[in-house]
Formats: sequence, C-alpha cells, structure tokens
Amino acid sequence: MQEPILSTDTFILLSAILFIVGVLTTRFSSRLGVPSLILFMLVGMVMGSDVLGIIYFDNAALTQLIGVIALVIILFEGGLQTNWKDVRPVIVPSLSLATIGVLLTSGIVAVAAKMILGLDWLESILFGAIVGSTDAAAVFAVLKGQNISTKLGSTLEAESGSNDPMAVFLTVAMIELITVPEASITTLVGDFFLQMGLGVLLGVIFGKIAIASLNSINLDSSGLYPVFATAFALLTYGITAFLNGSGLLAVYIAAILIGNAEIAYRHSIFRFSEGFAWMMQILMFVILGLLVFPSELFTPAILIQGILLSAILMLVARPVAVYLSTINMNFTNKERIFLSWAGLKGAVPVVLATFPLLAGIEGSHQIFNVVFFVVLTSALIQGATIPYAAAKLGLNGPKKTTPMQSLELISLGKADAEMIEYEIESDSAIIGKTLAHIPFPEGSLVNAIIRKGELIAPTGNTSIMAGDFLYILSARKNKAQLKKLLKEKAFYKQNVMDLK
Repeated sequence: MQEPILSTDTFILLSAILFIVGVLTTRFSSRLGVPSLILFMLVGMVMGSDVLGIIYFDNAALTQLIGVIALVIILFEGGLQTNWKDVRPVIVPSLSLATIGVLLTSGIVAVAAKMILGLDWLESILFGAIVGSTDAAAVFAVLKGQNISTKLGSTLEAESGSNDPMAVFLTVAMIELITVPEASITTLVGDFFLQMGLGVLLGVIFGKIAIASLNSINLDSSGLYPVFATAFALLTYGITAFLNGSGLLAVYIAAILIGNAEIAYRHSIFRFSEGFAWMMQILMFVILGLLVFPSELFTPAILIQGILLSAILMLVARPVAVYLSTINMNFTNKERIFLSWAGLKGAVPVVLATFPLLAGIEGSHQIFNVVFFVVLTSALIQGATIPYAAAKLGLNGPKKTTPMQSLELISLGKADAEMIEYEIESDSAIIGKTLAHIPFPEGSLVNAIIRKGELIAPTGNTSIMAGDFLYILSARKNKAQLKKLLKEKAFYKQNVMDLK
C-alpha cells in the first residue's frame, strides 16, 4: 500500500518542480534573448533520463494527447486576444499563407528531405507536411508584448492560428497513403474540404452559443465563468473532431467570436485563459523535451541533417512560399522578408511527429529527431531575432502599452451586475464633460478612474479626459446602453472623418 502513495507523492513533487522551474525560466528568457519555449524544452531534456535521469518518459501517445489539449487551450487564448478589426484587413493573405503557403513549404522541404534523409517520396512529403506550418503557440508567445506593426502581427497570428488544420490534414493524409495502399487521393482532398467547412461552420455556431450562454447564465461565482468558457473550447474541439471536422480551426474561430463580443466577466475570462494557456505551454514543451533523448538527437548524422533542412526551411522554402502566396497583395518586400523570417516552428511539428511513431512507420524515429532539431533551430535562431529583424527592417509599430493598474473585482453572484472597464478614446463624445452631466443609464456608477497610471476617486465634478480608464458598475441589463454611450463619437470629429 505504501508504494503507490510514494509514487503519487513523487509525481506531485516533480510536477510542482517542473512548473516552478518553467515559470522562473520566463524571467530569464527576455534577458537571454531566447524564447521561453526553448527553455521549457531544455528543462524537460535536462530532467530526462539522458541527463539528470530524474524522469524516464517515452510515451508518444500520452505526449500526443497532452499536446492536442494544450493546443486547444493555446489557440482558444490566442483567439480571445485577436482583435477582429486588425485581422479583417489581412484575412485574405493570412488564409493564403495558411493554405497555399503551407503546401508550398511542405513541397520544397519534401524535395530536400528526399535528398538529405534518403526517405522515399511519401515519407519525404510526410516530413514536409510535419514542418510545413507556423506554430501558433510559438508565434503567440514570441509576438506577445512586441511592438511589431499591427498589419504584420495580425497576419502572423491569423496565419498561425488557422494553418494547423492544413498541417494536420497533410500529415494524416500521408500516413494513410503510406499505411493503406488502397487510399485514394481524391477521397483525401474531399475530406480536406469537409474538415475545413465543418471547422468554420461549427466554430461560428459554438462561438455564438458560448456568447449567448455566458451572457444569459447567472452563476454564483465569477470564477465559474472562465471555467465555463474553457469548457466550451474543449466542447467545440470534441464535437467538431467527432464529426470529422477540423477541431483546431473551430476552436480558433469560436474564440475570435467570443473575444470580440460583449460577454459577462470578460476580464476574468481573459486573465484565466492567459494563465491556463501559459500552464499548458509549460506542460507541453516540458513533456516534448522529456520525450526526446539527447543522446539520439545530438549525433553527427542528425546534426548535419537537421542543420541542412533547417537552413533550407528558413532561407528557401518559407521565403518562396511567402512570396508566391502573397502575389498581388499589399505587402512590401521588407514586409515579405519579415513574414518569411517569422515563420516559427514549435509544438505542432513535434506533436505531429508523434503520429508516424504511433503508426509504426519505418524511419519514424529519424523523422522525429530531425523534426525536433528543426524546431529547436527555428525557435532559437528565428524566435530570438524577430524583434531585431522588425527593428532592422523598420517594421515596428507604435509601442504597445498595457495599463499598469489592475482592479481585483469581487464576485457579484446573484446581483446581476458587472464591473466594466473602458478606455476613453481621443474622439469620444464625453471628453470634457463632468460625470454629473453624462447621461449614464440608471443604476450605473463610476467607481474609479485611472489617469496616467494614477487612481482618481470620482465625484460629480470630475471631468473625463482622453486615455482615462473608467471602471463602471452597471446592471447587466443596461450594459448595451452603457457601451453605446461610451462609444459615441464627438459630433465635429465624426463629421471631419465623414468628409475625409
């Protein structure tokens, strides 16, 4: 009876150590100029059997399960943070990069894999498919907080959020063609359009259901709303995948709809999702690090093959794919160079590399090790130099500012009320007015104003200024009316905009 208890205690202790070390590495990643995902993987590799020998782990099936769940959570958080106003102008090039770009990248890498790895053509195309897409987890992590231009940042985020389904489809399709000789390419192409179509359709449906549910349900604790939202993300993936659709695409689309809608306890949901996504990122990359054996990875053959394929991927395949898939689109050569360099690889290729392992495909261990090395190279070289590349090419946008203040909001339970945070824009109609002269809906109360980082206790004589953060307690039934008032533009500025 004692041994299982000790095993459980040991597991909990090791989990705590891994998470603490993972969190602490984020403090050093920016100072070292190394993406945190690299440090997470290194933590796993060091803890593994080849280095410290603390944990022996070689379960590809469990890695795949954890990886897919983590990707669902990460894509959900990324979608919540995606501003549709920024994404809408670049949706066409983003989708072109996510489909045509992935196909071109996969094709060029497949030719290189044929020559360098000595695989047959189907296995070479399988390798190309595995590393063909940019990784959402890596892109979201590296771009977060960087002042990359809005156009390029939105393009990369939308591409990485929507290209995983193409990579998953190509990988699964190649495995089926290798393991099932009678498989038909025509049938596989039809499956692709079915998966994408169901992904879009169910993503929209579940997104709208989630919005309506979050706004109509009245839970006892505000802490339940983020859990409820996350459950919808998992439900969206599960049902879509069960119906043979693209679950990852459905989750990302549903998250964009939820993130751009007016929902109850918005900030609680966002904060919880951000923290949960970080936790899953740490878990996923540490597990991926544990799965690889450095003694097998850092051999002369793998090093030479990995370096050659990484160079071709970064310097040939991705640039060619970017230039061809954005022809006649509004991008300068400098912007295309940056998009080419920012095509990060991360968790998705490593997770996909477990598919041929589980399918028992010949040479799958070689494919896995080379894929892992390519991911390490991409994250280390490209991920660490993205801010430098943007600055060198003159593609930095306005500095991203996040209000330093925060208000911890209590659960209002059955009060059917909500605390709303709103930043006053420069063309707002209420600028210069005192609170006493602003026609707030009945039952609305301005509790606090944050101005230039300082807290102001509001009174009826307090005037509103551009850039103010208003924290308003409002009855939920009056939320739409309050938002309409806050978003109203100054008449003279609106007329000038209309004339232009």
